[in-house]
Amino acid sequence: MVEDFDVGVRLREVRVEAGLSQRALAERAGVPHGQISLVETNRNSPSVASLRKILGGIPITMSDFFEPDRTENDSVFFGHEDLIELTARMSKDSAPISIKQAGDARLHNLQILYERYSPGSDTGASMLEHAGHEGGVVIAGRLEVTVGSQRKVLGPGDTYLFESRIPHRFRNTGKEEVILISAGTPPYL
Repeated sequence: MVEDFDVGVRLREVRVEAGLSQRALAERAGVPHGQISLVETNRNSPSVASLRKILGGIPITMSDFFEPDRTENDSVFFGHEDLIELTARMSKDSAPISIKQAGDARLHNLQILYERYSPGSDTGASMLEHAGHEGGVVIAGRLEVTVGSQRKVLGPGDTYLFESRIPHRFRNTGKEEVILISAGTPPYL
């Protein structure tokens, strides 16, 4: 993703392309209609959960949102520099989260992610919910994972696996960066 990526301008572009008014998108996404305006004018930086919810009303994946000109790639191997950035610099109001995708998730119906959570970062107060299943392995740091009514702090080597329709959230409540490798099917970001 380009350093000066403008989430507000891009959201307006995809909304207009889809032929939706701000109010119509808000209704389809299940968010207050003023939220769309605030994001499009860059007066509000959405959390990962909020942006996923908004994009679900179009529908468009975060991968397509952040990398609209990406071409299909039939590569089998990917260096760190080849990963597709899906979220960096998205939120100006909270600690950054970086989620990078390996290859074309739609082509394989599987999304492999390299995730980094800065101290204090959070996917958002709104819980994530989407079709599919996901799992992950914490490589470094300590990550608080909430799935439904269950909550646990995971450390290096700890894993999770759950049905993604259950509301969930990820938070770094520690003082060191969290590195996580995760996978989901079907692709959800």
